[in-house]
Amino acid sequence: MSDPRVTSRTVAESQAERSEIIFPADTNAIGNLFGGRLMQWIDLVGAVAAVRHSRAIVVTASIDHSDFVAPAHVGDLLILKASVNRAFRTSMEVGVRAMVEDALGQTLRHVSTAYVTYVAVDREGRPVPVPCVIPETEHQKRRFADAGRRREGRAEETQRSKEIRAALGAGWHV
Repeated sequence: MSDPRVTSRTVAESQAERSEIIFPADTNAIGNLFGGRLMQWIDLVGAVAAVRHSRAIVVTASIDHSDFVAPAHVGDLLILKASVNRAFRTSMEVGVRAMVEDALGQTLRHVSTAYVTYVAVDREGRPVPVPCVIPETEHQKRRFADAGRRREGRAEETQRSKEIRAALGAGWHV
């Protein structure tokens, strides 16, 4: 079987978009979109971009950064856009931007940004290699470089967590 990393893909080849109308069941008592519901939609649109890029089954490894910068309300039209920022050996960082569209004024208002890491797996759940990302625009090149820095930070945080757990010993439970 050939290594899929031999085939590189541009960012544009795997971009995904999802639209949702915010209904009362999606909101809290004051009509603001639940953060958990937004994260669900972020994970779904991010997974579509990761599947398009890897052409494999993907699993969510982490949502390590999510900013809620403004609320979305009942009746708002939410637009989520996802792009693969960078691919590593078996994982991909996908950036997702959520905006509310004002259809009358034809404007977009930014409400959230998140970075999600997905791992491509086979049917048995074993990680499989993914294609490299080819960033074409200056914006894509910046996101590609930023994804590398975020990956280094995640690795450092994982190591710190392992050290803390080891120091606490097996008797400590959450």
